[in-house]
Amino acid sequence: MVCLMLCLILKFMKSAGCCGKPDTLLFWLKQIWVTINAMNKFFNTAGPIRPDDHYHIPSLERIDWEEVKVLMASKKYFLLHAPRQTGKTSALLEMMETLNRAGEYNALYANIEGAQASRNDKETGISGVCSVIASAYRTWLGDERLRDWYNEVGRKVEVDNRLTALLEQLAELSEKPIVLFIDEADALIGDTLISLLRQIRAGYAQRPDHFPQTIVLCGLRDIKDYRIHRSDGEIITGGSAFNIKSESLQMGNFTRQEVESLYQQHSEETGQPFASEIFAELWEDTKGQPWLVNALAYEMTWKEKPLRDRSRPITLEHYQAARERLVQSRSTHLDQLADKLKEPRVHRVISTLLAGEQEESATLYNDDLQYLADLGLITIRPKIAISNRIYREIIPRELTFNTQYTIANQEQQWYLTQENRLDIPKLLTAFQQFFREHADSWIEKFDYKEAGPQLLIQAFLQRIINGGGRINREYGLGRKRTDLSIEWPIDPDQGYFGEVQRVIIELKILHNSLDTTIEKGVEQSVEYADSYNAAEVHLIIFNRNPEIRWDDEIWSRQISYQQREVGVWGC
Repeated sequence: MVCLMLCLILKFMKSAGCCGKPDTLLFWLKQIWVTINAMNKFFNTAGPIRPDDHYHIPSLERIDWEEVKVLMASKKYFLLHAPRQTGKTSALLEMMETLNRAGEYNALYANIEGAQASRNDKETGISGVCSVIASAYRTWLGDERLRDWYNEVGRKVEVDNRLTALLEQLAELSEKPIVLFIDEADALIGDTLISLLRQIRAGYAQRPDHFPQTIVLCGLRDIKDYRIHRSDGEIITGGSAFNIKSESLQMGNFTRQEVESLYQQHSEETGQPFASEIFAELWEDTKGQPWLVNALAYEMTWKEKPLRDRSRPITLEHYQAARERLVQSRSTHLDQLADKLKEPRVHRVISTLLAGEQEESATLYNDDLQYLADLGLITIRPKIAISNRIYREIIPRELTFNTQYTIANQEQQWYLTQENRLDIPKLLTAFQQFFREHADSWIEKFDYKEAGPQLLIQAFLQRIINGGGRINREYGLGRKRTDLSIEWPIDPDQGYFGEVQRVIIELKILHNSLDTTIEKGVEQSVEYADSYNAAEVHLIIFNRNPEIRWDDEIWSRQISYQQREVGVWGC
């Protein structure tokens, strides 16, 4: 590759009459060096890890490998589950390769996601699963016999016994105990999934001589969260169809140390350093979510073309620009996150978190909370909250995406002073008028009506601030408020390394007396502004009483508190 590049460049230089010119030669040699340097390993954002190509944290360091080996030696069947793009498939492949190298078992990996399309069609779905497993035996162990048996005999077996028969044949063909990793098990639907689980259960007692010694089902959810809708309308839980599960192991996020270690691999490989101040921001933004960690690194080290020159250090400003591009990209991972927001179980929890109105979590079902935690959307301990700062930003943006871009007659330049500062009083006055004219009709369009006022102002502000500054959000169960912190660089050329206008806007819903709400809200707003080092503080109080006239609902006043001026706005 390098020789080919040299030949092409020399040919170009000769045709351009550049040979013999020192400056031109040095320029092209530098371009060769930059290109070669950029062609190292990269940060992976799609598909399983390939150690030769990708920076990575070994999967066996991220799971309790000793526990897994004990489960296998004990002939257990168990689950491994984790959110999307956390590294599940990479872990399964690494476990398979490790076991096969050790030589005690014959291990094989089968991804059965393709059978999802069959839904309740067992004939098609189970046939697809059997074909994948038969092919996996050939792919990973180099043995054609199982596929030959399936094509000649297995396809003729009645569908509700076909998978059981295949797995019996698999165990009997192998001279060693079989360990079978079945990926995307929970992607199957309805009767196909029920048949899969029950046929595995049917052969369980025959292990290890006549059935796999260990089967590992892998997916997004624990088996207890499988809600299987049969074609006849009956709903069956995964636990009742697969009561042979011994453990359910969860693969978590990177630790902070692993995040820094992953980035350090790039620096050691290329000599290109990351500024140390990046890592505190990176941790708060991602909390170690593997896809986010890798995607941000990929944005900086590859999508930011000037940084392909590995002699250039990566600064906090580069990181912040990459973060904003990623948030606005609506990539597949973030799009899947938004799609989950439509599920009723997700809606119940997220709407409560966004509104922040619940005093206690008793109204939220524990199963719903655990389901969202398994999906990676929330954390339960030490408190119930959205998992990380990027998700906290993405969720309101996604819920108001159409609203944000269909708000008419609101342009950023209308709200900038001559010094390029945001005129927040002018902006909030405009929002009051917008809210008066459109609140009822716009909030009615939201799927998350419980948090309608909070979402509407975020859409309005995002429309104005997007592309020039950023909005950070704090909300959660029992807070009874939403805190928005706005950061606006005064000099676009200096960005966040120059002077930054910082503004706190606190949102509250009026439940008790107005005076009490203002008193408590002003105190909370100033406390938050002090911790954030914000010069401007505003409190917005939404009155959702339908009997209140708009003339009484829309108002503003200034309140002095602890040597600060707080703008208080009624909507």
